[in-house]
Amino acid sequence: MEAETGLPHRKWWTPYLFLAPGLVMVALFSLWPFVNTVILSLTDAQILRGGTFVGLDNYRRAFADPDFWVAAGNSVLYLVVVVPCLVLLPLALAVLVQTKIPGIGFFRSAFYTPVIASAVVVGLIWQWVLRSDGLVNTVFQRLNVVSEPIPFLTDSTMLLVSAMIVTVWKGLGYYMVFYLAALGNVPASLHEAAAIDGAGPVRRFFSITVPQVKPMMLLVGTLSAISALRVFTEIYILGGESGGPGGGARTLPFLIRQVGLGFSGETGYASAISILLFLLTLVFSLLGRRLSKGDES
Repeated sequence: MEAETGLPHRKWWTPYLFLAPGLVMVALFSLWPFVNTVILSLTDAQILRGGTFVGLDNYRRAFADPDFWVAAGNSVLYLVVVVPCLVLLPLALAVLVQTKIPGIGFFRSAFYTPVIASAVVVGLIWQWVLRSDGLVNTVFQRLNVVSEPIPFLTDSTMLLVSAMIVTVWKGLGYYMVFYLAALGNVPASLHEAAAIDGAGPVRRFFSITVPQVKPMMLLVGTLSAISALRVFTEIYILGGESGGPGGGARTLPFLIRQVGLGFSGETGYASAISILLFLLTLVFSLLGRRLSKGDES
């Protein structure tokens, strides 16, 4: 072939040489850890000793463990509350900052600042704001709105709500950028035609903006759902190592850490909970994909 065409002949495996470094990295740091977690979930392994094969005992233990169901319920509740907020509020924010007025760049930067801030720093700031002698309770007591401090961080339910507020606050600017990109692709002629026909801003928003950015809304919903199921830092910073009073605000990632950490950490059981969390995340990811396909059809 080289003699006939004058071009150097390349072997069929040449492209794979360029892919090899990336494939090796994926195999070592993504594929193998996942496979190893599945294997560990079928054993009674602990941190300081190897395990023996126990089959599905860890999964049966999880389904019979009240702590697992509390953590799973908190994770699902977190998703149910946080995802709608992170789908709708950033869209409204993007519509507002899309307006071309003097100084709008400052507001865009201000709304995006929490995104680039460390999650630990954000958690510590909100801990100072929400604690019993913090900013919110001090202001409310000075204004005689409440007679006693609101237990934002000392009540399990209030702690979970507080963590949700932090998650939404930190994610607003991130998903706002997604919507700004989607809004930039909406033809201005549609809004102009609707305005000529007498449609007001609210009508144009629901009749033009929302249908045009609906695929992005589904993407944001899927991404925020995955993030909500993986939440850990907010609970840990606000509630401490116990996950709130009696561990009542623990989520599944928090429970995985508690079960698998320490010299007596049960690696096998923690791995089983990790696999269950993976399956739960997979269900919501497939649901988002199904909704996206239905919307396209």
